[in-house]
Amino acid sequence: MQTVELTKSNGLSGEVVPPPDKSISHRTIMFASLAEGKSVVRNFLRAEDPLSTIRAFRMLGVNIIEDASGEIIIEGKGIRGLAEPFDVVDCGNSGTTIRLLSGVLAGNPFLSVLTGDDSLKQRPMARVINPLKQMGASIFARGGDRYPPLAIRGAGLKAIDYTMPVASAQVKSCIMLAGLFANGVTVISEPQKSRDHTERMLAAMGAEICVDGLRVSVKGNARLRATDVAVPSDFSSAAFFIAGALLVPNSEVLIRGVGMNPTRTGLLKVLADMGAEIKIENSMDVSGEPVADIVCSTAPALKAVKIGGDIVPSLIDEFPILCILASCADGVTEIRGAQELRVKESDRIKAMATELAKLGVEVREYPDGMDITGNAQFSGGRVESYGDHRIAMSLSIAALLAHGPTVINNASCADISFPGFFEKLRGLEA
Repeated sequence: MQTVELTKSNGLSGEVVPPPDKSISHRTIMFASLAEGKSVVRNFLRAEDPLSTIRAFRMLGVNIIEDASGEIIIEGKGIRGLAEPFDVVDCGNSGTTIRLLSGVLAGNPFLSVLTGDDSLKQRPMARVINPLKQMGASIFARGGDRYPPLAIRGAGLKAIDYTMPVASAQVKSCIMLAGLFANGVTVISEPQKSRDHTERMLAAMGAEICVDGLRVSVKGNARLRATDVAVPSDFSSAAFFIAGALLVPNSEVLIRGVGMNPTRTGLLKVLADMGAEIKIENSMDVSGEPVADIVCSTAPALKAVKIGGDIVPSLIDEFPILCILASCADGVTEIRGAQELRVKESDRIKAMATELAKLGVEVREYPDGMDITGNAQFSGGRVESYGDHRIAMSLSIAALLAHGPTVINNASCADISFPGFFEKLRGLEA
């Protein structure tokens, strides 16, 4: 499916279960591979990015199988049990795979080379290479040690006290994983709180993790114990249905089993500030993560807001769909402090500014964000996804509001995190 065409919707109704959480799916494979014993993962996301992580750890000698029920079984090798890969490890489009795996391989005494697709080869890696070098790893990369491929010669690592210049769960997790192999206690300080799935899961598996505000510490020479994990539905994937139900007239949608980790749900706070009423039901705890159902219906009106500061890391993946919501709000929404969006799967600031303008939205772009003038009347037309799954899905919600047909180029990139997205969206229209 290279392109998809969507037209104005008369309403979305029904129930939907988003795909399993991508961030947690990655981590279950990585951490279980480093644990001692057999772990079972239920509700694993079978999308391209997490599958890249499975392929990578298989190349490192880990036995990972899927049984007839769809459960993933990982026979952990222990913290020191990985094998040198016999070939270059291809991480596909997955920034999570290459960055977190770099932390693991930094502590292993063998040579490994990590690469990815054309998009991944443009994503910055100095942010993980620099702290790993400080810990004692030998790493070389393209472009003056800035871009993939990465060649890593692992070593005995030393603990460091590292202050991150930008809040990033991937960078924090990379250093934490390296810290598992290090002598001493590794401490990481963040400028703002980023998602904490790594802290939760490593602690549950027996690692000595201490969280004190914006400081996280991990004790080295760890031993992880195998555990079974049920992966909740992905909040970032649910966000598209939340926005669709709020914006499309005559809509009411029930979204089931969504992960409600507070480091992931900044969009809900922003929507409350915009005047949206969203119901949270059936709250529970699943494998150490908060989970709930979300009920959304058409909002009478949304108002513009100012977004920046500490909340940005908790809605970094929701930025593209937030741009669609802002385009429909009353007033000018200001987004600042989001420069990290320049180095995601695409330059999401530039991409959204460009595509919104094609649809008739007034946008002003800044280095770290944008101003979006609301009450827009989407015109429809042909738009680009830039090979970015979240942009493709966000533009599909705008298409449901547009006055003419909207064609999204390279829409199949949605499969990176949400296989079957367009079928589920059309199912809610039916």
